[in-house]
Amino acid sequence: MLKKTICDHLASLTEIRTAREYVCEECIKTGDSWVHLRTCQTCGTTLCCDSSPNKHATKHFLASEHPVVISSEPGERWLWCFVDEQMAGY
Repeated sequence: MLKKTICDHLASLTEIRTAREYVCEECIKTGDSWVHLRTCQTCGTTLCCDSSPNKHATKHFLASEHPVVISSEPGERWLWCFVDEQMAGY
C-alpha cells in the first residue's frame, strides 16, 4: 500500500494567510458578485472561486503562478494547490 503524501507546495507552508476582508478584491472594484472566496498563500490576496462568474482566484494563479490558496469561507479549513491539483486540511 502506498503512503499518501501532500505535495511540496502544501508541505512548505509554515503559516496560513487569512482574508483581510471578506470580499473578492477584484469583483469589488467592478461591482460584480462572487460565490466563495479563496486567499492566496503567497501574497494574501483574496479572490473569488471557480463557481463565481469571474474566477479571479484561478486567473490570479495563471498570471502569478502562486500555487496555493485556502478557502476563506467561514468554518472551512482547507488548502488547494493549483499546480498539483491537491487539497489538504489544516
